[in-house]
Amino acid sequence: MMFVCIMGDSCTGKSTLAKTLAKRIDAEVMTGKDYLRLAKDERSAEAVFKKKAESASQSNQHLFYVITEKTQLSLVPDQALRILVTASLETIKDRFAKRMGGNLPKPVEQMLERKYGMFEREQYDCRVNTDQDDFETAMSDILEQLQRIEKNQT
Repeated sequence: MMFVCIMGDSCTGKSTLAKTLAKRIDAEVMTGKDYLRLAKDERSAEAVFKKKAESASQSNQHLFYVITEKTQLSLVPDQALRILVTASLETIKDRFAKRMGGNLPKPVEQMLERKYGMFEREQYDCRVNTDQDDFETAMSDILEQLQRIEKNQT
Protein backbone atom coordinates (compact mmCIF):
# COMPACT_ATOMS: atom_id res chain seq x y z
CA MET A 1 0.00 0.00 0.00
CA MET A 2 2.79 2.35 0.70
CA PHE A 3 6.48 2.97 0.35
CA VAL A 4 7.64 5.23 3.15
CA CYS A 5 10.98 7.01 3.02
CA ILE A 6 12.29 8.07 6.42
CA MET A 7 15.23 10.40 5.91
CA GLY A 8 17.45 12.54 8.05
CA ASP A 9 20.82 12.97 9.66
CA SER A 10 22.48 10.25 11.71
CA CYS A 11 21.13 9.74 15.23
CA THR A 12 17.88 11.65 14.77
CA GLY A 13 15.63 8.68 15.59
CA LYS A 14 14.78 7.45 12.07
CA SER A 15 15.35 3.76 12.75
CA THR A 16 13.49 3.85 16.06
CA LEU A 17 10.54 5.52 14.33
CA ALA A 18 10.60 3.06 11.42
CA LYS A 19 10.84 -0.04 13.60
CA THR A 20 8.06 1.13 15.92
CA LEU A 21 5.75 2.03 13.03
CA ALA A 22 6.57 -1.24 11.24
CA LYS A 23 5.51 -3.26 14.28
CA ARG A 24 2.18 -1.48 14.37
CA ILE A 25 1.29 -2.06 10.73
CA ASP A 26 3.33 -5.18 9.88
CA ALA A 27 5.77 -3.50 7.51
CA GLU A 28 9.24 -4.35 6.28
CA VAL A 29 12.11 -2.01 7.18
CA MET A 30 15.18 -1.58 5.02
CA THR A 31 18.00 0.83 5.76
CA GLY A 32 20.72 2.44 3.72
CA LYS A 33 22.32 -0.08 1.44
CA ASP A 34 20.34 -3.12 2.65
CA TYR A 35 19.10 -3.36 -0.92
CA LEU A 36 22.55 -4.60 -1.99
CA ARG A 37 21.61 -8.00 -0.54
CA LEU A 38 18.93 -8.34 -3.22
CA ALA A 39 21.36 -9.15 -6.05
CA LYS A 40 25.01 -9.92 -6.79
CA ASP A 41 25.99 -6.47 -8.08
CA GLU A 42 24.94 -2.95 -7.16
CA ARG A 43 23.20 -2.09 -10.44
CA SER A 44 21.10 -5.27 -10.35
CA ALA A 45 20.34 -4.74 -6.66
CA GLU A 46 19.12 -1.19 -7.36
CA ALA A 47 16.85 -2.49 -10.13
CA VAL A 48 15.39 -5.19 -7.87
CA PHE A 49 14.91 -2.65 -5.07
CA LYS A 50 13.16 -0.17 -7.37
CA LYS A 51 10.74 -2.91 -8.46
CA LYS A 52 10.15 -3.80 -4.80
CA ALA A 53 9.53 -0.12 -4.01
CA GLU A 54 7.06 0.24 -6.88
CA SER A 55 5.32 -2.95 -5.81
CA ALA A 56 5.00 -1.67 -2.23
CA SER A 57 3.52 1.56 -3.60
CA GLN A 58 0.86 -0.35 -5.52
CA SER A 59 0.00 -3.32 -3.29
CA ASN A 60 -1.13 -4.18 0.23
CA GLN A 61 2.39 -4.28 1.64
CA HIS A 62 4.29 -1.52 3.42
CA LEU A 63 8.00 -0.87 3.06
CA PHE A 64 9.89 1.63 5.20
CA TYR A 65 13.22 2.75 3.77
CA VAL A 66 15.51 4.56 6.23
CA ILE A 67 18.24 6.70 4.68
CA THR A 68 21.03 9.01 5.80
CA GLU A 69 22.62 9.68 2.40
CA LYS A 70 21.06 11.97 -0.21
CA THR A 71 22.22 9.68 -3.03
CA GLN A 72 19.75 7.06 -1.76
CA LEU A 73 16.84 9.39 -2.59
CA SER A 74 17.19 8.27 -6.22
CA LEU A 75 15.75 4.90 -5.12
CA VAL A 76 12.59 6.45 -3.68
CA PRO A 77 9.46 6.34 -5.89
CA ASP A 78 7.74 9.66 -6.62
CA GLN A 79 4.53 8.53 -4.89
CA ALA A 80 6.32 7.60 -1.64
CA LEU A 81 5.40 9.17 1.66
CA ARG A 82 8.53 11.10 2.70
CA ILE A 83 9.19 11.71 6.36
CA LEU A 84 12.00 14.01 7.49
CA VAL A 85 13.31 13.26 10.98
CA THR A 86 15.37 16.00 12.59
CA ALA A 87 17.10 16.86 15.86
CA SER A 88 19.45 19.62 16.97
CA LEU A 89 23.13 19.23 16.16
CA GLU A 90 23.90 18.99 19.88
CA THR A 91 21.40 16.15 20.32
CA ILE A 92 22.88 14.33 17.33
CA LYS A 93 26.40 14.71 18.73
CA ASP A 94 25.27 13.46 22.16
CA ARG A 95 23.51 10.42 20.68
CA PHE A 96 26.44 9.62 18.40
CA ALA A 97 28.88 9.88 21.31
CA LYS A 98 26.74 7.43 23.31
CA ARG A 99 26.87 5.01 20.37
CA MET A 100 30.65 5.27 20.45
CA GLY A 101 30.96 4.56 24.16
CA GLY A 102 30.81 8.17 25.29
CA ASN A 103 33.58 9.54 23.09
CA LEU A 104 33.04 11.61 19.95
CA PRO A 105 36.30 11.82 17.97
CA LYS A 106 36.97 15.19 16.33
CA PRO A 107 36.78 13.82 12.73
CA VAL A 108 33.37 12.29 13.48
CA GLU A 109 32.17 15.54 15.06
CA GLN A 110 33.32 17.47 11.98
CA MET A 111 31.56 15.01 9.67
CA LEU A 112 28.32 15.43 11.64
CA GLU A 113 28.64 19.22 11.45
CA ARG A 114 29.35 19.11 7.70
CA LYS A 115 26.36 16.86 6.95
CA TYR A 116 23.93 18.47 9.40
CA GLY A 117 20.68 19.54 7.76
CA MET A 118 21.45 18.05 4.34
CA PHE A 119 17.84 16.89 3.87
CA GLU A 120 16.25 20.23 4.82
CA ARG A 121 15.80 21.32 1.21
CA GLU A 122 14.43 17.96 0.05
CA GLN A 123 10.73 17.38 -0.51
CA TYR A 124 8.94 15.82 2.47
CA ASP A 125 5.34 15.20 3.49
CA CYS A 126 5.83 15.05 7.23
CA ARG A 127 8.50 16.35 9.59
CA VAL A 128 9.33 14.93 13.01
CA ASN A 129 11.69 16.83 15.31
CA THR A 130 12.76 14.33 17.96
CA ASP A 131 13.92 17.15 20.24
CA GLN A 132 10.47 18.75 20.33
CA ASP A 133 7.77 16.38 19.10
CA ASP A 134 6.09 13.79 21.27
CA PHE A 135 7.04 10.41 19.77
CA GLU A 136 3.60 8.81 20.18
CA THR A 137 1.84 11.83 18.71
CA ALA A 138 4.23 11.87 15.74
CA MET A 139 3.60 8.17 15.13
CA SER A 140 -0.16 8.62 15.34
CA ASP A 141 0.02 11.50 12.85
CA ILE A 142 2.06 9.38 10.42
CA LEU A 143 -0.30 6.41 10.76
CA GLU A 144 -3.29 8.69 10.11
CA GLN A 145 -1.57 10.08 7.03
CA LEU A 146 -0.91 6.53 5.78
CA GLN A 147 -4.58 5.64 6.29
CA ARG A 148 -5.71 8.72 4.34
CA ILE A 149 -3.38 7.84 1.48
CA GLU A 150 -4.61 4.25 1.45
CA LYS A 151 -8.25 5.37 1.36
CA ASN A 152 -7.49 7.61 -1.60
CA GLN A 153 -5.80 4.72 -3.42
CA THR A 154 -8.87 2.47 -3.20
